[in-house]
Amino acid sequence: MRVSIIIALLSIIYVQTASAQKVYSTDRQYQADVKVFVVDHEYQADLIVYKTDKDYRAKKSENKGIWFFTTKEYQADKKVFFVDHEYQADLKVYFTDKEYRAGWKKNDKKPLMY
Repeated sequence: MRVSIIIALLSIIYVQTASAQKVYSTDRQYQADVKVFVVDHEYQADLIVYKTDKDYRAKKSENKGIWFFTTKEYQADKKVFFVDHEYQADLKVYFTDKEYRAGWKKNDKKPLMY
């Protein structure tokens, strides 16, 4: 019994650490849940984002900066619009090619992606 519980808990932890958010990039600002500006350097970002190509890793409850971009709006947890200027943004992100680097730099912005 005890072993079963431990295995179940470890499975849950593994699934949660390997999950992403489904994001749709819209062409219209008024349709977006969050306006995003892409910064040039990691230190400028509110969130470091790793873009995954595996939608099975997407999980709405996670908010760790691992994004899967959907092709359909209805498939997404959040709709984002990429703005041209920093002052227009709700959230500043930096895209990384290393999954382990993904995460929040400014925790006060986390509610934007829940």
